[in-house]
Amino acid sequence: MKIKEILNALETFAPLPLQDGFDNAGLQVGLTDAEATGALLCLDVTEAVVDEAIALGCNLIVSHHPLIFKGYKSLTGRDYVERCVMKAVRNDLVIFSMHTNLDNAPQGVNYKIAEKIGLKNVRILEPKDQMLLKLVTFVPTEKAADVRQALFEAGCGCIGNYDACSYNGEGKGTFRAQEGCHPYCGKIGELHEEKETRIETVLPAYLQSRAVKALLAAHPYEEPAYDLYPLQNKWNQVGSGVIGELKEEETETDFLRRIKKTFEVGCVKHSRMNGRLIRKVALCGGAGAFLLPKAVAAHADVFITGEVKYHDYFSYENDILIAEIGHYESEQYTKEILYSIIREMFPALEVSMTRVNTNPVKYL
Repeated sequence: MKIKEILNALETFAPLPLQDGFDNAGLQVGLTDAEATGALLCLDVTEAVVDEAIALGCNLIVSHHPLIFKGYKSLTGRDYVERCVMKAVRNDLVIFSMHTNLDNAPQGVNYKIAEKIGLKNVRILEPKDQMLLKLVTFVPTEKAADVRQALFEAGCGCIGNYDACSYNGEGKGTFRAQEGCHPYCGKIGELHEEKETRIETVLPAYLQSRAVKALLAAHPYEEPAYDLYPLQNKWNQVGSGVIGELKEEETETDFLRRIKKTFEVGCVKHSRMNGRLIRKVALCGGAGAFLLPKAVAAHADVFITGEVKYHDYFSYENDILIAEIGHYESEQYTKEILYSIIREMFPALEVSMTRVNTNPVKYL
């Protein structure tokens, strides 16, 4: 298979439009028309990881953290990023990153962390908003089923765990075809009434072009009428952080010790313990302290993340137990998500998870 087929599968799971505005997820280096010889999965791209890919015969590196965040005006090898780019180009490697799009995606990074902890009833802590559209169109009733199906296949009609969602109302449409038209029904120059079905359905905004293309292809009219409305609804399946419940309550000490062991943390930093029992757990991989107010508002007993600012410990010490486990440690299992996506879609491809520990933070 070609590398671009693998990248398409990854983007289907976590579309790039889901990434946050500051991010630079996606293709970092290389040409994707090449045949894939193997994929190496990592959290960070370092020179050691690039060397590992070369040694394994892999021409694709898939990382969580983007190698390139800022713009470069030259490539001289002055830092590890430039050296990685230069070595990748010399060896015909492709580097692709799945960052905040994978953080925000359904069943993404934070769901994997929740799985490792053993949380149930997991849901998004801060859902995204202003990312949904409503599409409305009017179709001859006899063709409504065909148009609905085309829209569903283009990604419309998904609400939570339901798909093929639409609202349909019956009515009459009127039009008069002018000279040069080729009407599906009615005659040139005559006012025509047609029994029509009004179809309403929702879709992610980034699928607008695909949905409109599918609509125009399936609709029998020469000039289909359709409307697109931006929605203020929260998209509850997409967003930052997650919250869920433990099967059984744990003491603060027992819970923190289990987290330390599960994520192989050199040092768990935490706020003052208040003797509460831990049942409801909120979390966010990486630098997730911005979600502390959301975790408190959701009445979580503990909030786990990779990085927390010093003064946050003061601000929330009476509201919630804070557990800071390290950026790398919190996101290290991202490789397992990438592995499962690629392995399921391309079982014949050689896929490896890096053996390089790229954590720049060391514990004495």
